[in-house]
Amino acid sequence: MVLQSVLILGGVGLTFAILIALANRKLKVWEDPRIDAVAGMLPNANCGACGLPGCRAFAEEAVAGKIEPAKCNVMDVAGVAAVASYLGVEAGAVDKKVARLRCAGGSNVAVQVAEYRGMPTCAAAAAVAGGGKGCTWGCLGLADCQVACDFDAIAMNAHGLPVVDIEKCTACGDCVDACPKDLFVLMPMSRHLFVQCRNLVAGDEVLSACQVACTACGRCVQDAAPGLISVASGVAVIDYDRAILADARAIERCPTNSIVWLEGVQFATARDAERSVPV
Repeated sequence: MVLQSVLILGGVGLTFAILIALANRKLKVWEDPRIDAVAGMLPNANCGACGLPGCRAFAEEAVAGKIEPAKCNVMDVAGVAAVASYLGVEAGAVDKKVARLRCAGGSNVAVQVAEYRGMPTCAAAAAVAGGGKGCTWGCLGLADCQVACDFDAIAMNAHGLPVVDIEKCTACGDCVDACPKDLFVLMPMSRHLFVQCRNLVAGDEVLSACQVACTACGRCVQDAAPGLISVASGVAVIDYDRAILADARAIERCPTNSIVWLEGVQFATARDAERSVPV
């Protein structure tokens, strides 16, 4: 009886093993071994800055020739070149994206009209009368963006503004999501002309709240290529579809430094520290 049971169980097991082997041969989906190799060469940050759900997905698209290695915003030039060489493809144009802040109203130039006392986060402060700044649309300086950044790419400067390290920034978008004022935007570094203000009060009266606010004076419109900049909304707006026409002349007569020409890190020039709020 015991032997019979063993034979039956053995036969059943052998039958299922054969069926599984046949099913595996019939249903197996072949995968290009280069996918694993490319995935191993990627930084595996899984930040999503490339528009794909992760580095594995990027490897699959790269092997299929659907995306260029340079579209990975985390890899350095050497890494991009290595992937391109392995796949035997062109690396593609590298136009790194970084996070830019649409506000230059640090504590040295923006007026504080009330003292916020509560949970030390921008989200909490924004829920209480806008956070206490005279310009209710401006950066609150409580570092929600810095906390949200998994790449240690954001540090708060002496005036309470987040400074983005362009080498570490992957354009993952976490700071965009974290900012309750919607001040961060992801931009290619090739776009040098930038308005670092989201003024909601048109005209010179805004200067009583922030010395670097855009007053929609129109000087940049006059100095830039036709159609590149408009102020119809009460603040300077750049048409980036015409970005090829941009040059630094557009910022030369800006009286408040609200429109800037960025070559690298934002808030890194001497002009950023020129103004201060009168005591």
